[in-house]
Amino acid sequence: MHDDNPLVRRHEADGVTTLTLNRPTHFNALSEEMLEALGVELDRLADDAQVRCVVIAAEGRAFCAGHDLKQMRANPEETYYQQLFTRCGAVMQAIVELPVPVIARVQGLATAAGCQLVASCDLAVAARSSRFAVSGINAGLFCSTPAVALSRNVGRKRAMEMLFTGEFIDADQARDWGLVNRVADDEALDEVLGKLTASICAKSAVAVRTGKAMFHRQLAMPLDEAYAYAGEVMACNMMAEDAGEGIDAFIEKRPPQWRHR
Repeated sequence: MHDDNPLVRRHEADGVTTLTLNRPTHFNALSEEMLEALGVELDRLADDAQVRCVVIAAEGRAFCAGHDLKQMRANPEETYYQQLFTRCGAVMQAIVELPVPVIARVQGLATAAGCQLVASCDLAVAARSSRFAVSGINAGLFCSTPAVALSRNVGRKRAMEMLFTGEFIDADQARDWGLVNRVADDEALDEVLGKLTASICAKSAVAVRTGKAMFHRQLAMPLDEAYAYAGEVMACNMMAEDAGEGIDAFIEKRPPQWRHR
């Protein structure tokens, strides 16, 4: 049976798949059901060779207000919480492991696990009016799982400041601190996002997919291992048709015609 009001809406156009969190009356809080729905969509995209880029967006005034606190308080058991945070972590890791770039389209608030969601995406474009916080500390709960993603985006002391104070930062601060890439006037958010996705989709799909996997994997390696691994990946990438075409096009001063779209 078709769901006319799914928790996560999916839209596809020109190689870009947009997943829209659709629980606006609850500020798109990550309930069990929302995490399940988002996880299902990400799993579907992992094997879709036609997808060039994924956007995670949200309906309503907020991007995501984090976990559903009412649902959490209704289930006061440590086992329940462990399963919930494990599921959330799996969704965040699925974003990282998706073969193509994932971009957060942020408007309004992105707090706690919502800020974690932004940090887990490869790129982020934010409306100028958006605000970010890991505010669990204000409710007696240190945002431990959001800290994992946050600390991999912003500097250590800035991450610690956000985590210990729960204070908001605005979109310009988020850009300056490395949490988002671009800030747009609210009315121009989709225009700026569209330019970014168009730029990515214009590149070789083979190179983009190769690059995302390589980038995340090398981060966990010592420097010498990272260079050895990157050299192997780059040599393999050089053997792809697109690399030959791209270099020939550069030499011949013409636009490349990618073999794999």
